[in-house]
Amino acid sequence: MTPAPPLAERLDGLLFFPVTAYGPDGALDLAAFRAHVRGGVDAGAAAVFACCGTGEFHALTPEEFQDCVAAAVREAAGRVPVLAGAGYGTALAARYARLAEEAGADGLLAMPPYLVVADQAGLLRHYTDVAAATALPVIVYQRDNAVFTPETVVALARTPGIIGLKDGLGDLDLLQRVISAVRTEAPERGFRYFNGLPTAELTALAYRGLGIRRYSSAVFAFAPEIATAFHRAFTGGDDAVVNRLLDGFYRPLADLRSRRRGYAVSLVKAGVRLRGPDVGPVRPPLVDPAPEHVEALAALIDQGLALVGAPTGGR
Repeated sequence: MTPAPPLAERLDGLLFFPVTAYGPDGALDLAAFRAHVRGGVDAGAAAVFACCGTGEFHALTPEEFQDCVAAAVREAAGRVPVLAGAGYGTALAARYARLAEEAGADGLLAMPPYLVVADQAGLLRHYTDVAAATALPVIVYQRDNAVFTPETVVALARTPGIIGLKDGLGDLDLLQRVISAVRTEAPERGFRYFNGLPTAELTALAYRGLGIRRYSSAVFAFAPEIATAFHRAFTGGDDAVVNRLLDGFYRPLADLRSRRRGYAVSLVKAGVRLRGPDVGPVRPPLVDPAPEHVEALAALIDQGLALVGAPTGGR
């Protein structure tokens, strides 16, 4: 059997961040979660990022986390890689990394450490320790309290096991300096970059100007038809279609997402409930969207589906 290519080479398509499903009693609903993951893989996801930000990593116990990652691995069945979140302080992040490895994950998304604002030396130690905790390849997530200088990213790129940086900050000046520094100081590493901003399609053209074409798609979780049409146009250079979807769907979606805190997760989950399996509510401290915002989301989904020529009113 021909061995699978390295993980970094398998992340060039649509990156799917499934929500985590809960039942009426608030417990995990692994059957609904597996149906959600299966729907994304069948729709053409290039990879599944389980139990990350959209998957409410913060709300899961270690046992729930491992069960979800294992369920995603079983559902993907080797068709696409499965990556899992890892966060909190260094010891806990390393524990989550090992749990993900035991569950069969192919890689990790290392999220910011809990709460503290550390200097660059401390951040570098944190991520190198997490990377050393398992044999899994690691993508480091830059956002909030984990913001790196170009010199730190060069050191991360040189760290065994760390294969890329997902940017959720949006500072293009800093990111350009990071890319230039890594290209100059660690050109042999093949380091990957990902646009990880909420509703990343909205900034895809700007990131493309820096040479970054990979992005995470929250929309894919509830409207894969729209996300796939956008990705096809974006990678094919059809900027007319890209701009039509930006103007008619993605910008209004971002406006709706900005109405309340936490909607980057809870609005996505509402979209999944509208069109897919019943994945339940979000867990505290997040709150579900107001009914009028869910109605607005439903109308916006239909608008986006019409723009790409897909049937409206259900998946």
